[in-house]
Amino acid sequence: MIELHNLTCLYGRRPAVHHVSGRFETGTMTAIVGPNGAGKTTLMRTLAGLHSDFEGRVVRHGRIGLLPQTPSLDKAFPITAAEVVAMGGIAGLGPLGAAPSAARVGEALHSVGMSGFERRLVGTLSAGQFQRLLFARLTLQDAPVMLLDEPFAAVDARTTADLMRLLHRWHDEGRTIVAVLHDLDLVAREFPRTLLLARDKIAWDRTAVALSPEHRLRARLTAEAWVDDPALCQDAA
Repeated sequence: MIELHNLTCLYGRRPAVHHVSGRFETGTMTAIVGPNGAGKTTLMRTLAGLHSDFEGRVVRHGRIGLLPQTPSLDKAFPITAAEVVAMGGIAGLGPLGAAPSAARVGEALHSVGMSGFERRLVGTLSAGQFQRLLFARLTLQDAPVMLLDEPFAAVDARTTADLMRLLHRWHDEGRTIVAVLHDLDLVAREFPRTLLLARDKIAWDRTAVALSPEHRLRARLTAEAWVDDPALCQDAA
């Protein structure tokens, strides 16, 4: 579970996410949606502990795995698919831990439909194959909470469907899934709960409720009222 208590995420005291409270309950599957500039990625980075300029509280129960929107991996670097996946297991090691075995790496690749790609250089992979690789790496983190920022960007419908099946498998195992998404049809079809964000929390509820026409209109009108240089957050002084 992750709890948010009056959370305001800031850039130099200027709010990117404004006074959001609520919780991602254990074992739930939640989409975060909203207009461009709504603060979705900033919120995700804050949940993961990567954005420290905030007011309020974030309470995390359990280890967190993250699939970032822009992975810090140079595809021109001569690294193999197996080595990239193994990084996921290394990220979760304790001081006495061992690197993941080749068998575990192979199982992770198999889970995303990439058996036999162990020795392929990442620079030779298509966009869809590379995204599958990142999912395999996330699998080895074996965290009870999985955060995914735009996990289906720039991939085809087949890849999206395959990776959605993996998300559902994680959810069936009792993991908490939180994903930033743009495809509202996909959200309505696949995600039971949704946080509709427009810097402020517009709705955080069952998806059918959160994405009601009234809430979507409010999010759009809120976004249209934004200015390029928002006022300082007086509550974050």
